[in-house]
Formats: sequence, structure tokens, C-alpha cells
Amino acid sequence: MAETYSSGAWTAKEGEDEAFVEAWTEFARWLTTMPGSGTARLTRNLSERQRYLSFAPWESADALQAWRSNPEFSQRIAAVREHVAEFTPSDYELVAEV
Repeated sequence: MAETYSSGAWTAKEGEDEAFVEAWTEFARWLTTMPGSGTARLTRNLSERQRYLSFAPWESADALQAWRSNPEFSQRIAAVREHVAEFTPSDYELVAEV
């Protein structure tokens, strides 16, 4: 079974970087309590400081889908999106490792 990852490309609203990071961190704390989840990470673009990339490993695509199907998911992600101008979620599987 391939390693699975959830990812998000985020652009914080002007002046809301700190609020976005706080909201994302709270969301990620909840994420890491889900069965099959791993450590969630948020990175910031060095040249475009309002752009962020998040990713988290999952033991399977089924675990990832169960998380997204959780009744709390919509409410919790909405709290993060309040501070975001753009958001693009993606799912990945590992195909090579060196």
C-alpha cells in the first residue's frame, strides 16, 4: 500500500498571516487525533510570504477519506478558510524515495 499524503496550497488574506497560522495549527491539532494520521506540517514560501504549503501523511487513502468524511471536518476547515484568499487541496501517494 502506497504512502498517502494530504496537502494544501494556501494564500493568506492580506494582514491575516498570523491569524491563518493560528487557525491552521488548531485545525492540524485536531487532524493529528484522527486514526491513521501523522505529523502535519505548514511551510511558508520564502519569496511570497503570504503563500503556504501544508502536508500530512496518512497510513492509507481510506484513513484520509475517513478524516474528510468526519462531521467536524467542514466546520474546522471553515475556521481556517476565514483567513485565506485562495486554497487548493490535493492528495498524493508516494511513488519514489531516495
